[in-house]
Amino acid sequence: MLNAYTIVLAALLVPAGRLADAIGGRRSFLTGIALFGLASVACGAAPDLGTLIAARVVQGAAAAVLVPTSLSLALPAFPERERATAVGVWTAVSAVAASSGPVAGGLLAASDWRWIFFINPPVVLAAWAAGLRLLPRTGPVGGERRRLDPLGTLLVLLGTGSLTTACVEAADWGYGAPATVGFLAAGLVVGALAVAHVRRHPDPVVDPALFRTRAFTAAALGLLSYFLAYAASLLAATLLFTGAWGWSPARAGLAVTPWPLTVLVVSMLSGRVIRALGKRATAVVGGVCFAAGPVCWLFLAGGDGAHYAVEFIPGLVLTGIGAGLYQPVMFAAAGLLPARQLSLGSGVLMMSRQGGSALGVAALVVITGGVARPGLDALRAGWVFTAVTAAVAAVAGAALGMGVRTGSRENRGSGADPVRHH
Repeated sequence: MLNAYTIVLAALLVPAGRLADAIGGRRSFLTGIALFGLASVACGAAPDLGTLIAARVVQGAAAAVLVPTSLSLALPAFPERERATAVGVWTAVSAVAASSGPVAGGLLAASDWRWIFFINPPVVLAAWAAGLRLLPRTGPVGGERRRLDPLGTLLVLLGTGSLTTACVEAADWGYGAPATVGFLAAGLVVGALAVAHVRRHPDPVVDPALFRTRAFTAAALGLLSYFLAYAASLLAATLLFTGAWGWSPARAGLAVTPWPLTVLVVSMLSGRVIRALGKRATAVVGGVCFAAGPVCWLFLAGGDGAHYAVEFIPGLVLTGIGAGLYQPVMFAAAGLLPARQLSLGSGVLMMSRQGGSALGVAALVVITGGVARPGLDALRAGWVFTAVTAAVAAVAGAALGMGVRTGSRENRGSGADPVRHH
């Protein structure tokens, strides 16, 4: 039930971003959020597990339409110098939502699990009404029609779906199980076919010209590495609290709250920091701060929870500062693309986010041996992994000032914002 949503969301992000560029962001956003609300009602009213899983698939498809469109609608509404601040607010809202969702879900589930889904429609209705009133009417840039690429879309769906399935199901199937290896191999083979296809197609589902913008390529790779560290760190913290320290899930959830609260504050201030330091320096500082969090836990976290404030909160604050500085800069890189590719570029960055999160969880499960209560030695190995992947994300942030490759007629003539050197 959980993985049906995750797999479909990851598989559809890029095709949904391409669709939004073709039909217009406003129409895509309103369609996605309405479909998400209807799917939530179907989930809450599901009479059996099969129906619930089917409704979750629809929810994942709706989220794939909604998420990249939200970023692509926000970016053009602001001049370049204000985009980091706008994305900072977007990041802050996302961080608060992501962290409060599990807590609210746990409280709702204590009454009836169906309320986890029935809580969505009122929020969806309010957002749909606001979008209908506030979002500008948009369509294909210049009124141009885009060619369909059904084969490329199918290859992207199968490749990302297979790889995501291998990641999220490996813990249950076994990391060396034939099903895991088969899905992983299929994803790699289909991914190679997809790359070969988009290089030949006149108007592919994923335009290779996206990656001629070096800052965008750095952002995609950096976000992949960052969310490897992010997801693994979050899971490691939960396992420490509920395992080694023996806390209840509710107490563990509350113990993580300094993290999103720090992200909220820092993200709202990230625009000022970026104007003072520049994009590249801000991304590097953010990645280094995030890496410093698990390093603190590596040396401070002991065998009990008696010194949570001393042993763990400093690391939570450091990772929160890192997240609040790093994410706005990297997600704002979508604004470097031509207007006709904003939603597609946002979808690519979101796929880096989803893929990194899935891989981060899978990697930590492997490192800790897949047990519910791993020992401190296993968790320390996990913190080494998160520190290294966060450091790699910082290196990717250093590439933001490398500029745009020449030779792309579309990029030169698209009116895209230039990449500024800092």
